[in-house]
Amino acid sequence: MSHGNILFLLTGSIACYKACAVISRLSQAGVTVQTVATPAALRFVGKATLEGLSGRPVFADLWEEGRALDHIELARAADLALVCPATANTVNRLASGLADDPVGALFLAWELEQKPWWISPAMNHRMWEHPATVASLRQLRDWGVQVLDPIEGPHACGEEGGGRLPEPENIAARILAALAER
Repeated sequence: MSHGNILFLLTGSIACYKACAVISRLSQAGVTVQTVATPAALRFVGKATLEGLSGRPVFADLWEEGRALDHIELARAADLALVCPATANTVNRLASGLADDPVGALFLAWELEQKPWWISPAMNHRMWEHPATVASLRQLRDWGVQVLDPIEGPHACGEEGGGRLPEPENIAARILAALAER
């Protein structure tokens, strides 16, 4: 029995390993999870892993034969979208309305006023605090995007600070609670 449909979009960050744990938790809870991955995300985690965790093929290429309208169809079918991890590049691209990849195309096809679009940023603390990222996050929030703010802690680069992806159980719990409210 499905407990909702989520569009789970992964972008290129070492935090993709945590995103896989979120996908697993959601799938085990009965949520239908459709994964979408950028080419950079697929450098950190493979399609086989995402398909194994979700039980569904990964959408990763706007130009793949037979998938020309997937960005429209997937946006219609989902109850909630989550970009996790959302890199600085992705945050800034979404705020600029760029749609030359599956993540951007899905964002522009999404009904922001009807259904929740969430992002869970993960990046170095300097990138998180950069004026471009701060301005982009402000723009996204103004459009109704919910930002799951990152936490303080150690980064893969050896530095510490804000920008760390929250723990998978916390992200999954928030999504499950939001789906239960709908």
